Amino acid sequence: MSEPVQRTLPAPVPPAPLTGAHVAGAPGALVAKVRGEPFTELPQDLYIPPDALEVFFDTFEGPLDLLLYLIRRANLDILDIPMARLTEQYMEYVEVMRTKNLELAAEYLVMAAMLMEIKSRMLLPRPAIPGAEGEDPRAELVRRLLEYEKMKLAGQRLDALPQLGRDFFPVEIWIEQTLAQRLPQVNVVDLQEAWRALL
Repeated sequence: MSEPVQRTLPAPVPPAPLTGAHVAGAPGALVAKVRGEPFTELPQDLYIPPDALEVFFDTFEGPLDLLLYLIRRANLDILDIPMARLTEQYMEYVEVMRTKNLELAAEYLVMAAMLMEIKSRMLLPRPAIPGAEGEDPRAELVRRLLEYEKMKLAGQRLDALPQLGRDFFPVEIWIEQTLAQRLPQVNVVDLQEAWRALL
């Protein structure tokens, strides 16, 4: 009987040059750990039941987060994105998630359609009139990526600040002491009223 195997599908995978097989689930990606030791290819004689538990780690907060990761991992210029390569990487990730029967948020599919549209527009011929260059089809995507990166970095800076309950805790000090008995404060009018009550 084969020993139990914990299968994982990490996303993202370790940094590597941008090629056609660097998305989680692609050849060469980490697929399992046995006794803490990672390996990228399953043994030929290893039997995995069809209903075996698979654990997926999705660390992306949305399609922009995934795109930004792919761009930064390959050290690409965000102002001059190679749309064919980026779209291929993105679609590989989407296809892996769909193959594993994981529910994809609608925003991932919307972004996939947007990438395909930009890629097709990049293939259209440029205006032949000198000085009449049209708007770069990638302009809106670049703007959204830069804005998202700015917000993400701001969030990381805020998260790095000390937080009550995480980085430090309030200290309560209990001091035992006997309370001194204090006489009531009275004035002349109070004394007069007290004498009248006694008479």
